Amino acid sequence: MSHVNYKRIKPRKIYEEIAEALMDMIKSGELKPGDKLASVQQLAENFQVGRSAVREALSALRAMGLVEMHQGEGTYIREFESNMLTLPVYTAMLMKKTDVKNLLEVRRILEVGAVSAAAERRTVEQLAEIESALEQMKKASDEELGEEADFQFHMAIAKASQNDLLISLMNNVSEMMVTTMRETRRIWLYSTEKALGRLTLEHQSIYESIRDQDGPSAQQLMLDHLHSVEEVLMKYMNEMEE
Repeated sequence: MSHVNYKRIKPRKIYEEIAEALMDMIKSGELKPGDKLASVQQLAENFQVGRSAVREALSALRAMGLVEMHQGEGTYIREFESNMLTLPVYTAMLMKKTDVKNLLEVRRILEVGAVSAAAERRTVEQLAEIESALEQMKKASDEELGEEADFQFHMAIAKASQNDLLISLMNNVSEMMVTTMRETRRIWLYSTEKALGRLTLEHQSIYESIRDQDGPSAQQLMLDHLHSVEEVLMKYMNEMEE
């Protein structure tokens, strides 16, 4: 008998099942854009699960752009594109503290080194690619365009490092990066325009250090930027748990 390689089946987490059940209700039209969801307490009773599992499920759906939360009012179904519902739910299940902390630690390890190498080795063409992503970020008219330009900015820096292994490692965490970038931009967007402007200025300063081939400055600015991102996400997640 020939050897058969079976795909490993990952155990489902409770909050993944809740998120998928809610997504099925959105697909079927049982829940429509503008509808208000039941309270966390009521959903926990309906699904016969703990409130923390419901909160994690709602965070995942929020990261996918399917629901929006209004402080003191509740959670509402957002307008959405049909292709959003074809995404596997687990691709958005990033919003757990340990996962976010682990990702940002990996980003610090990779990107602080990458930006230093980029400052030293970048070509004129690669610098132009970084600048182009920065300009797209400034012009972005909505969240999705902004996060895509944000991601392209960081990937352009990785490419400018001219280290193929580093680029490959960045690509391996790209999906998670985009999800956290999306959430960070939404939080800052709903905060104040000034806060979102700060995000753009941080990228501008990083670009200028690469342009000036100032590796130490680029490293510090990237580190400060990633600390800002972590601060924003952790504050939001702590509020979600209250």
